[in-house]
Amino acid sequence: MEIAILALGCFWGPEEKFSKLNGVTNTEVGYCGGKMKQTSYREVCDGSTDHAEVVKIKFDEKILTYENLLKKFFEMHDPTTLNRQGPDVGTQYRSEIFFLNNKQKKIAEEVKLIFDKKYNGKITTNISEQKNYCKAEEYHQKYIEKKNS
Repeated sequence: MEIAILALGCFWGPEEKFSKLNGVTNTEVGYCGGKMKQTSYREVCDGSTDHAEVVKIKFDEKILTYENLLKKFFEMHDPTTLNRQGPDVGTQYRSEIFFLNNKQKKIAEEVKLIFDKKYNGKITTNISEQKNYCKAEEYHQKYIEKKNS
């Protein structure tokens, strides 16, 4: 199994969308890219930690490649809006790919270039090494699924 950590706005909707992709075996929402090893939703929302809301995706590379997962990532949100997705504004809602190794970094850079051409150089997505990932509070996990049941 492979792992991807992706930031694309509020994590509730993307978690549900990623969980439905063929090849994805597990999703979890959390926070990544900030200054502290542990943080909370309240701290992330006040902007003091530099964390982004993320979806951590466990997937089977034989069924869904990292490259194809990143293509879905770019199609699921607006990667041209800086620190914003829809009505959600703030650095915690930024578009960012957190790579776990050099292979993921290389693939992320290649896929970003493809979409940057498609969007005429307007992509604002960051590509960064995974740093200080922590799982979000339990009430955020599978939020939409819980809300709809």
